[in-house]
Amino acid sequence: MSASVSDPVASPEGGDGTPLRRAIGPKLLLLFVIGDILGTGIYATTGKVAGKVGGALWLPFVIGFVVALLTAASYVELVGKYPKAAGAALYTQKAFKVPFLTFIVAFMVMCSGLSSASAAARAFSGDYFAEFTDFFPPTLIAILFILALAALALRGVSESVKTNMVLTLVELTGLLIILAIGAWAVLSGDGEPSRLGEFQAEGSGYALITSVLGATALGFFAFVGFEDSVNMAEETKDPVRAFPRAIFIGVAVTGTIYVLVALVSSLLVDHRVLEGSSGPLLEVVKAGGLDFPPKLFALIALFAVTNSALINIMMASRLCYGMANERILPRALGRVLPQRRTPVVGIVFVSLLAIGLVSTGEIAGLGDTTAFLLLCVFAVVNIAVLVLRRDRVEHQHFRTPTALPVLGAITCLILASPLSDRSADVYIRAGVLLALGVVLWGLNKLVMRSRGEAEAG
Repeated sequence: MSASVSDPVASPEGGDGTPLRRAIGPKLLLLFVIGDILGTGIYATTGKVAGKVGGALWLPFVIGFVVALLTAASYVELVGKYPKAAGAALYTQKAFKVPFLTFIVAFMVMCSGLSSASAAARAFSGDYFAEFTDFFPPTLIAILFILALAALALRGVSESVKTNMVLTLVELTGLLIILAIGAWAVLSGDGEPSRLGEFQAEGSGYALITSVLGATALGFFAFVGFEDSVNMAEETKDPVRAFPRAIFIGVAVTGTIYVLVALVSSLLVDHRVLEGSSGPLLEVVKAGGLDFPPKLFALIALFAVTNSALINIMMASRLCYGMANERILPRALGRVLPQRRTPVVGIVFVSLLAIGLVSTGEIAGLGDTTAFLLLCVFAVVNIAVLVLRRDRVEHQHFRTPTALPVLGAITCLILASPLSDRSADVYIRAGVLLALGVVLWGLNKLVMRSRGEAEAG
């Protein structure tokens, strides 16, 4: 039986009756959130964002920061109210009680995590790895990378989260190095401050708006991750109290760092050079006045994208576990490895899907697909938090001001719309994934009926 909603500290159990282990305390959760947000987005897609907006690279990250905070407030309220592993799928089901919508939302969240992990795998095998060798085919490196992280995730949540803590400190160090290089450049009089006000778009005001929205939509990929943490609610000690502080501080810290890194990147490197690199921050290191070894920074960046991929594989597998317990997916996906207490079937399933996605696109396309899918989900979650105000629970929890989820839903829908000047392949990839979800929904429904199982909701 899953943990009761009225008892947020009840011991959760998997589909085979084996409980997950509550191993995450408040400090570890904060580092987990920061580590989940930091990583592939800022290390790999900064250049592609610059290519869309120009030298005013900081602006999309400021807008993305605001949108992330609005939606984070909704997640904080909902995870405090329903501290269970299924995240957005659980909130959608409780708010709308439409099993098909619940499945689609859950499937979109899972696919967003897998496309993010695939983007991280592509980033790992790109320019940062090429600093050491370009002998091995990038696709092979990306596949082996995912398999290695799946093996780590199978060992246990404690091992995975502690690895995340170490990698978070490493990737944070890398971004602080970028900020130090920027500070040195400013003090030395280097860089081109005039770039900070330059926009790539030419012509009408509409072109400027769509270019900024497009850059913001892609840059939003750097902010995703806070939503993943709610899927660890059943493995967190006192989740009702731990999550508000962890998510708000995590988003604030990472957002501030992102804006500063964007300022430094544009100050030191032309946006065309950034756009042409899969390791844009490496270009910043090479252009800076400090004699910092590029290979060392490349190694730090490899750790950063590793962290992103590890957390996304963990979160997607926990989502499978949660959906299985809610009977949205077959119960087998909720099976837990008895000795390690990790969702073994879910980890294998999502890792295979991530490997398949690696061959469908490059970093920018996979990152934008992640952002698009999650923006759609975030719009639903922001609406769900308002609908669920009528549902009372016995324990106290955080409640966000009503205006925030309203603004969150509107901004997410705008960034997900064609106004964001998104390439067609992103919509095609997302459409194919959703079509696959519809097929899986139909098959699962038939299996449940043949077994006489009741549907969720």
